[in-house]
Amino acid sequence: MPIMTSETPQQYTERILGNVKGEEPLGVQAATASTLERLIDGVPVADLRRRPAPDKWSVSEILAHLADAEIVGAFRMRLILGAPGTAIVAYDQDAWARSGHYDRRDPRQSLEQFRVVRDGNLALLRSLDADQWQQYGLHSERGQETIERIVRMFAGHDINHLRQIEQILARA
Repeated sequence: MPIMTSETPQQYTERILGNVKGEEPLGVQAATASTLERLIDGVPVADLRRRPAPDKWSVSEILAHLADAEIVGAFRMRLILGAPGTAIVAYDQDAWARSGHYDRRDPRQSLEQFRVVRDGNLALLRSLDADQWQQYGLHSERGQETIERIVRMFAGHDINHLRQIEQILARA
């Protein structure tokens, strides 16, 4: 779902990190693909593509967003690990949704793409030493972000979208 324009990058960060308080971020990330699969199991594609409101993403669009966001995270973490202190550019998720035709993507293919990239990211993260977890990039909107913070952000992002999907499907 698009970030509300009234929400600053700092407010977004606080909200997303708040989702993962008391949780183990790698555990959250490791469980997300299976949870998504369980949530959409047996749901017709037409239902997954139905928007809950004209200005809100459908389950299918959220799955496409998660798949693309996971690629972004994969790139950012590898960029930081290869060149600590590097610039990390923000992206317009709504522009990506339009240009990437999220509304026409196959939701189960999006989930599979997410799962494969997430598995690769988890394998990388599990291989890092303590110093690597503290390496950082400079995000164009949010400032310094360590690998550790990125992992927490992605876990909180997962929880945010899992809740949205649960709400959409509960109303269907």
